[in-house]
Amino acid sequence: MYRGRLERDLSLWVGKGLLGEETAGVLLAEYDSRPASFSLGRVLMALAAVLLAAAVLLVVASNWEAIPRLVRVGAILALIWAVHIAAALMLARGAAAAAGGLLVIGAMSFGGAISLVGQMYHLSGDEQTVMYLWFAIAAVSAILFRSAAVVVVAGFLSWASFAVYLENHDTHWIGLDPWMAPVMAVIVIALVRYTGAARARHLAYLLLIGWLAWLYTLYEEMAVALAFAVGGMAGVVLTALPHPRIAPLVRSAGAAPAFYSLLVAAIGFLLLHIEIEQGWRLVVLGLATLAAAVLAIALHGRNNGAVRYLAYTTFAAEMLYLASVTVGSILGTSSLFLFSGLVVAFVAWIVIRLERRFSREARA
Repeated sequence: MYRGRLERDLSLWVGKGLLGEETAGVLLAEYDSRPASFSLGRVLMALAAVLLAAAVLLVVASNWEAIPRLVRVGAILALIWAVHIAAALMLARGAAAAAGGLLVIGAMSFGGAISLVGQMYHLSGDEQTVMYLWFAIAAVSAILFRSAAVVVVAGFLSWASFAVYLENHDTHWIGLDPWMAPVMAVIVIALVRYTGAARARHLAYLLLIGWLAWLYTLYEEMAVALAFAVGGMAGVVLTALPHPRIAPLVRSAGAAPAFYSLLVAAIGFLLLHIEIEQGWRLVVLGLATLAAAVLAIALHGRNNGAVRYLAYTTFAAEMLYLASVTVGSILGTSSLFLFSGLVVAFVAWIVIRLERRFSREARA
């Protein structure tokens, strides 16, 4: 889709005399020479790797009672060594997709090996320890092979580890284990930066948001919701600062830091609306929500479409909510619809003006 738009733009610029035809051809050829961001072959290879790894785990789970212990351990270790050696050979040949699939099998097989040894020798420990060890091995594998595919595995393992904790402790906060979720998220983000697995960063950000949402369920206090709103907006502001040390990191991470910061703030405002339903505090909260949306658009609206649309949605939803609770109780249903329509038209007018402003700034 992007290539088609790029080709149309290049043709337009050539027609206007802004760009030479030869230069346009070189630019398009350079884009075509880049690795495709989406490849059906890679997706199918990753799916095959997951299915094969699942087969290994199911075989391990059967416990192989008829096979001697040493043979079982030797077989799983041989499989792990074989897939990693084969992955190294594939990387040397430039077959990155096949190498990634083999490394996924290897990372999943490590979990099977840990479970198998624990089953056979009745080693002390629990599921949580297994998940920590499994995640650590996947992280080491991602570093050694600089594999984006294994980073994705590590991201899902961080989610699995958090889920195991919640299930085993009935969602209560016990000990230091709850801190492992954000620690794992930070490790995944570091692996993303090291390996270039851009899409895997969403697993880490979503884990952090899920962890924050869980914190609110533990306390369900207004102070926690307020911390989400204030902390999220602080992240929105920090990611917009032109600081020489912060700006390059934010730009290299794309739209994610600002978007997820605004998402945390939006969740905080939503939770505050659940706590505050009427009175002058509701008016103050509504104005603060609208101001936060406008601030996010002002700081990131030009270059960050994800933040822009989330801020638009937040602004429109807040306007409609305020209309429903303030005007809806006074006027009839038809009047409410009329007022809501006017509100939406007003929001649309603001959006159009902002879009035109961003367009003028981009041309300047």
